[in-house]
Amino acid sequence: MPSLSVKVTVIIPNWNGGNWLDDCLNALKSQDFSGFEVLVVDDASTDGSSDHLEERFPGVRVLRLTEHHGFAKTVNAGVMVTSGDYVVLLNNDTVPSISFIRNLVHAMDTMPPEVGSLASCMRSMDNPMLLDDTGDIFTWYGHALKRGHGRTVIEFKRENEILSACAGAALYRRVFLNEVGGFDEKFVSYLEDLDLGLRGRLLGYKCMFVASADVLHKGHGSNLALRDYIRFVTRNRLMLIGKNIPRSLLVRHFHHLLIGQLALFIQYRHPFDSVMGYLSFLRQIPHVLHERHRILAAKILSDQEIDRLLDPSPEGVYLPRWILERMRRGYH
Repeated sequence: MPSLSVKVTVIIPNWNGGNWLDDCLNALKSQDFSGFEVLVVDDASTDGSSDHLEERFPGVRVLRLTEHHGFAKTVNAGVMVTSGDYVVLLNNDTVPSISFIRNLVHAMDTMPPEVGSLASCMRSMDNPMLLDDTGDIFTWYGHALKRGHGRTVIEFKRENEILSACAGAALYRRVFLNEVGGFDEKFVSYLEDLDLGLRGRLLGYKCMFVASADVLHKGHGSNLALRDYIRFVTRNRLMLIGKNIPRSLLVRHFHHLLIGQLALFIQYRHPFDSVMGYLSFLRQIPHVLHERHRILAAKILSDQEIDRLLDPSPEGVYLPRWILERMRRGYH
C-alpha cells in the first residue's frame, strides 16, 4: 500500500514495453528526490514485460488490467488507486534525468494554483541535443504538433506558458485531474493529452513548460500498427474539435479545418483507414455532443481567448498550391 504522506505519484502505463521498462525504472531509482511512489499500470501486455517487476524492482507497485484498453483508461485506472498530490506520467520508453522529478516538483510548488500541469523537456533518445517534444500545439487546421520537435535543446531554455503538456512526461496536480475529469477514455490512445489540456484551459487552468525537467524519449515504444494509428488520430482529432470549440469559432475557421482534413487525408496515403476513422467519429457523436454541452457550459474563457489558444499557422499542411488557392478563393 502507498504511504499516506506520499507527495508524488509516478504512473507508467505499459503495453508490451519490455524493451524499455527497465531503463525507465532504473532512472527513477536514481532520482535525487524522495517522497514519491511508482505505479506501473500494465495494459494487458502479452510480452511478459511486467511479470518480474516485483523481483527486479521491489518498490514498484503493479496494477494489471485484464483487457487492453489504451492509454487513457490505463492512466485513469492508475490515478484512481494512488494518492499523490502531484501525478507524474511517464511513457515506458523514457529515461528521466536524475533531477527530473525534483525540478518538476520545485517548479509546481512555486506556481499559482491555476497552473494545473507542467510539460517537460523531452529530448530525442537517438540524438539528445535535439528535442522530441516540449508540449502540445494544436492549429486551426486541425493539426496536432510537437512543440520544438527536431530543434536544438538550447533554443528552448525559457520557462513559458503553452497550450498543453505531452502526457509522455508531464506533471499534473491531482486536483486539476479531478476537476477536469481525467483523460477521455473514448479517445483510447492519441490526442487524449491535448484534449485534457484544452479542457483545462477552458476552465481557466494554465500549463507551463519546465526546461530543467530533462527526459530522453524514444517515441513509439509501444505503438499501434499504422492503420490503427490513422484510424485513432483521424477520429480523435474530430472528437477534440467537436467537444471543445465553440460554434462561432467553428464557423470562423471552417475553411482552415477543411483544408487541414484534406491535407491529412492525402498525407496518410491510407484512404480506407482514414475513412474508417471518420466513420468511427460518427459513432461517437452522442458522446461528443454530451461532452460539448458540459464543457462549453462550464468554460470561463471568452471565444476570443479560445481563438488565441490555437495556432493560426498552416505548419504541417502539405497540399499542392493550386488546391490551396482554389479552396481559399471558393471560401471567400
